[in-house]
Amino acid sequence: MHYTPFTTSDSFSKGHELPEPIDCLVYIGLPNNPQFLGAQDPQALAEHIVRSRGPSGENKDYLYQLDEALKGLSDDSSDEHVHDLARRCRDVEGKGVDGAMKQSKDVIGSKLKKGNSTDEQEEVEEQ
Repeated sequence: MHYTPFTTSDSFSKGHELPEPIDCLVYIGLPNNPQFLGAQDPQALAEHIVRSRGPSGENKDYLYQLDEALKGLSDDSSDEHVHDLARRCRDVEGKGVDGAMKQSKDVIGSKLKKGNSTDEQEEVEEQ
């Protein structure tokens, strides 16, 4: 985990004086992390995400919530990689575009569970 300065995009687009940035905690998957997998085939990764879960729940649900949250921050805040993975996961589940609408409503109402330690945060693939 790392801290990085953050300033809202609204400040830039509206021409206001820039506020003082705030330090935000971010998690970055670095190559020296034992769980770091490096570059992955996007389709294989989507299939893995759909089959996997961790102490906080289904990995696909976390991905769908992340995709929705990023799109909701601002017009330019979506992440192409995250959005593509979410689309691929929905396709793997057979939900496509119509299912994505229903899924995003279902996911917004769900809550993540807090794990007890970082050791418990490793995902597991369902058998």
